[in-house]
Amino acid sequence: GANYGEDLAVFEAVHGSAPDIAGKNIANPLALLLSAEQMMRYLGDDHVANHIKHAVIVLLTERRHLTPDMGGTATTTELTDALVSEIVH
Repeated sequence: GANYGEDLAVFEAVHGSAPDIAGKNIANPLALLLSAEQMMRYLGDDHVANHIKHAVIVLLTERRHLTPDMGGTATTTELTDALVSEIVH
């Protein structure tokens, strides 16, 4: 999510506490990555923002490397690695 003030903005992955999955490498990093996409747009770098958003859309559309909360079996690391790979291609 994004919080915009007069002179600054704060970007964060809005979520609750999840002590039941701490240390299990199964957290879904997409909220954090989409917050980064919003931040890049705020900073005026639409090129990078578009790459992040496109990578997320591709993985969700193709249902690749999904974490358990989305019905998949991928780890946080696997999903993140797949997103990075999609962004740099």
